Amino acid sequence: MPGGLGGAGGLTGRGLAVLALAAVLLWLAFGTFYTVQPNEVGLNLVFGRYTGKTAPGLNTNWPWPIGSVIRVPVADQQITEVGYRSDTRGGGDNIVESQMLTGDQNIVEVHFRVAWQIDPAHPEDYEFNVLNPRETVKAVAESIMREVVGLKTIDGILTSDRKSIEPDVQARMQKVLDDYHAGVLVKQVQLQSVDAPAQVIPAYRDVTAAQQDLQRAVNDAETYANRVVPEAEGRAAAILAGANAYKAQTILEATGQTQRYDQIYAQYKKAPGVTRERMYLETMERVLGGMNKTILDAAGGSAPVPYIAVDPLQNKPAGAAK
Repeated sequence: MPGGLGGAGGLTGRGLAVLALAAVLLWLAFGTFYTVQPNEVGLNLVFGRYTGKTAPGLNTNWPWPIGSVIRVPVADQQITEVGYRSDTRGGGDNIVESQMLTGDQNIVEVHFRVAWQIDPAHPEDYEFNVLNPRETVKAVAESIMREVVGLKTIDGILTSDRKSIEPDVQARMQKVLDDYHAGVLVKQVQLQSVDAPAQVIPAYRDVTAAQQDLQRAVNDAETYANRVVPEAEGRAAAILAGANAYKAQTILEATGQTQRYDQIYAQYKKAPGVTRERMYLETMERVLGGMNKTILDAAGGSAPVPYIAVDPLQNKPAGAAK
């Protein structure tokens, strides 16, 4: 009887061992392998301690309760809205978030959104370093936007500075989140609307219209200058070219006259009397060549004989002659 009981007990012990081994094998088989989706990164934990991350696909880790896996959607884009809510449940403005103070002590209402995602290189920072990452991103976005708006004037925010605000806020947000080791990548900051309070919107619209008119006038003036300046430069170049041509012509004429007088002076030195007489005759020929003349010959000492000038009578009309 004892031997039989002992044999039965031994058989029962082996059966229990086999059952325990089978349970352990099933536990390892079904708990060791897990799958990570293409948009995810797996974070392996052993006894609650982070041991490393895994890529998309089939991976292994200790089964529960020894090990566990946190799947982080690193490829999904997250949207954080500040100053307003676009969903149906919380739609509308949030004045507490949207009203901000400018550098010149004016109030503006700013609505903007931040597109961000979990950093694929550091998903463990997103999971373990910050208690509430989404609220942290929202608080950092609102704080940085207030800081940037506080550096601007209201006129600049409503007009020319709007495009520079977005990249400035994005860069400042990324720096703060990196300092927090939050594991967040800020992809875009987009202003939805920037308006003055409702009571002063008409006045600021008038200011904006006046600034646009000013810019239009400046553009028209620049267009006119671009057209007039080349024309003036062309006329100036033509005048300068004409002056240079006149200068060259005058110099050549003066040089020719100088050479002519030098030649006359050379002949004058050889025969002064003849040269003077020739010069006198040439001068008188130029002076009297086109005039009516009467030549008197006083040779022989006799007095000149009076006569009637016929040429003036012949040049008069027929009625005058009668």
